[in-house]
Amino acid sequence: MARILCAWSPNWAIANWRRRNPSDSPPEPFGLIETVNGARRLAAVDKAARAAGLRAGQKATDAMALVPGLVTAEAEPEADAAALTALVDWAVRYSPAVAPDAPDGLFLDIAGVSHLWGGEAQLVADFRARLAANGLHFRCAVADTPGAAWALAHHGKGAEIIAPPNGQADLLAYLPPAALRLEPQATAQMERLGLRLLFQIIGLPRAPLARRFGKQTLIRLDQAMGRADEALTFRRPPHPWFARLAFFEPISALEDLQRVSFDVAAKLCARLEREGHGAKRFVIAFHRVDGKAFPLTIGLSLAGRDPVRIAKLLAPKLETIDPGFGIDVVTLEAEAVEPVSGRQVRLDTSTEAAVEDGLAPLVDRLTNRLGEGRVWKAVPVASHVPEQSSRHAAPLKPATSGGWNPEAPRPLRLFRQPEPLENVMALTPDDPPRQFQWRKRVHRVLQAEGPERIGAEWWRADIDTISVSHVRDYYRVEDQEGARFWVFREGLYSAGAEARWWLHGVFG
Repeated sequence: MARILCAWSPNWAIANWRRRNPSDSPPEPFGLIETVNGARRLAAVDKAARAAGLRAGQKATDAMALVPGLVTAEAEPEADAAALTALVDWAVRYSPAVAPDAPDGLFLDIAGVSHLWGGEAQLVADFRARLAANGLHFRCAVADTPGAAWALAHHGKGAEIIAPPNGQADLLAYLPPAALRLEPQATAQMERLGLRLLFQIIGLPRAPLARRFGKQTLIRLDQAMGRADEALTFRRPPHPWFARLAFFEPISALEDLQRVSFDVAAKLCARLEREGHGAKRFVIAFHRVDGKAFPLTIGLSLAGRDPVRIAKLLAPKLETIDPGFGIDVVTLEAEAVEPVSGRQVRLDTSTEAAVEDGLAPLVDRLTNRLGEGRVWKAVPVASHVPEQSSRHAAPLKPATSGGWNPEAPRPLRLFRQPEPLENVMALTPDDPPRQFQWRKRVHRVLQAEGPERIGAEWWRADIDTISVSHVRDYYRVEDQEGARFWVFREGLYSAGAEARWWLHGVFG
């Protein structure tokens, strides 16, 4: 049976504003103002302002008239949304499935995890105590459905409400219609008709109820009662490859971070090995006692599950972690998971590793230190244009094509941009150069092969852009010192026009 914890902060925007401006916190009553359709309205008010008769959505001028001593500040909805996202990430210490309930609440699926805290009551108490220590006061409710938990958290009596399994109906009966998360118009119409409690609505025939107040009323009622499912959009969807370690006392020493990195990796890798899987990416997160999380990501060139190797790749990055007053939870997720089985490299009993397995640790160290885009290999691409005949690929990714044409070899080093040649001596129209100057040095050609004519791929561009100037005649030449170059003449030969020569690459 699902058990959902709904947490709601009626003063979320106010509390976050005070946390962002600790030195400017004004005395009560206090409110935040925003501009809505050209009018200045209250976005949020504190407890003292509500006691004075103010409410969110009220015009600022009317509020000032009712409470002359009201202190106001500009609302910051983007900052409040960012704070809610951070809170959702922090709440992973209680459940791996946490969903935001914008703008001021969140849902936690605590089915199967409450026993880790001694029960649902102890989990809720610890949850609220940690938030209260940071100036955030929440109302919490636990029920079988998100709708029931939301209703009890927002409209129930008490700051902590735990509905017994299959027992939320009795607690919902005496809540107002607004507890069903209906449109304001439908709620106002129900109250005008004298339907002020949910037990009055539950007993009505369904067909007239839908005609009068809309089908959404039936949907919300069924969701709250558990007769219809409600899907939550989790910030981090429940991950099948997830491991978590919590500590009795916070840790902060670098040696401790290295040790727990191995411990949580060993826990997750043991499960990967049991089920015959490996992963190419691991995301570890260190959760501080003040709620901030520090994620680190490492990647593997080949799917693996060796905790020692994972811990070694994480070790250089642990120095970037600021433990603050301590780390009390560490989590590890495996991504890009795929089946991995043992491979026999040779027919004899040799334990020699495959070539790619021997290179993988080196590639992984370079990739994680330099960045994913810094370590790559060139693979052939089906294009006769030199600049488009290769692309970057993962270092150990197997080739998917047969490579380049052996009858038209390409240089090992191809310049990013062809470099111009000067003082070229060549017979026209098709002979290779006999001498050229490159980077202020003269090269005398002893042997040459060509030409190889390469034109633009006209089918990839507008036909109007195609020109004979895009045609190139390539030659493989060798100078007096044995150096080999790949040079080309740009455009077709025409009498009276000076030929332009370029150097595109050098052979090994």
